[in-house]
Amino acid sequence: MEKEEETRIQFLGIFRESFNITLFCRNKLFGQITIATIFPLSLIFLLHAQFSQFLENLISSEKIGFSLIKIAYFIFFIAFSMVSTSAVVYAVACNYTRKEITFVEVVSVVPKVWKRVTVTLIWSFILVLVYNIIAFSVLLPWLASVNPITTKPVVLGSLFAIYVMGFVYISIVCHLASVVSVLEEDCGIEAMIKGKAMVKGKTVISFAVFLVMTSCFVLIDMVFQRFVVHGESFWSEIGCGIICFFLLSGFTLLGLVVQTLVYMVCKLNHREIIDESCLLANHVEVYLGDYASLRSKDVQLEQVYVIN
Repeated sequence: MEKEEETRIQFLGIFRESFNITLFCRNKLFGQITIATIFPLSLIFLLHAQFSQFLENLISSEKIGFSLIKIAYFIFFIAFSMVSTSAVVYAVACNYTRKEITFVEVVSVVPKVWKRVTVTLIWSFILVLVYNIIAFSVLLPWLASVNPITTKPVVLGSLFAIYVMGFVYISIVCHLASVVSVLEEDCGIEAMIKGKAMVKGKTVISFAVFLVMTSCFVLIDMVFQRFVVHGESFWSEIGCGIICFFLLSGFTLLGLVVQTLVYMVCKLNHREIIDESCLLANHVEVYLGDYASLRSKDVQLEQVYVIN
């Protein structure tokens, strides 16, 4: 099999498996997780996008009040991101152990991992912020100094492509780090270092998968900004806002499942067998106090090789 064909099969396999898990294998469980954690997360994000400019103009003279609103948004966003990430990653892990779990059991895992996941999410935010600051501090002065008429489009396109490639790569590392924080003991910088090491050997397939997911989120945000934030008709704003809300929620769930599967594929690519490294089945089972019961079921995790 040629390398391009192998990559295409792996790419399609990850998405096919993600849809299979969320829509068929554990649709009730993931539906409950979505309603309890992802719906509020999506609502917070869209409300912030809708009213951010309005609040900034309204209380521009009250910088402290505006800053407090921003801080409150960040806290709630990180909190619901932590809960949704922990719940979905754990649920996907249990799916490959064939362990039947309930929504209550999934929620009971969150207090065990929330500190590690929160630290990793905060560091991810800082990393993305620093990357954007450096990128724009380099690009904006250069763009301001050149003539857009005489500058070749290929140059501008190349610079934009380099920025996107860097952003997507950082996203891969951050998302893998969040999975590591749920299923392993590392968090923060250590988890990111491990995520960076894991992606080696699967960079192309990981990049393709996360580029698709990032593009979907950007497209949803662009549609929301155009037809809701800057919309002209009240009823079209309401209708488009509802559509964007459900699309954002659906893709958020899909993205969390996808990042967990990419983690599994990367682990298996490095020949890090799940049962030997005490990941997934053994590690997460400790949270529910039933360590030994899954040792005989670790072989079920071999089905991940279908997408590897």
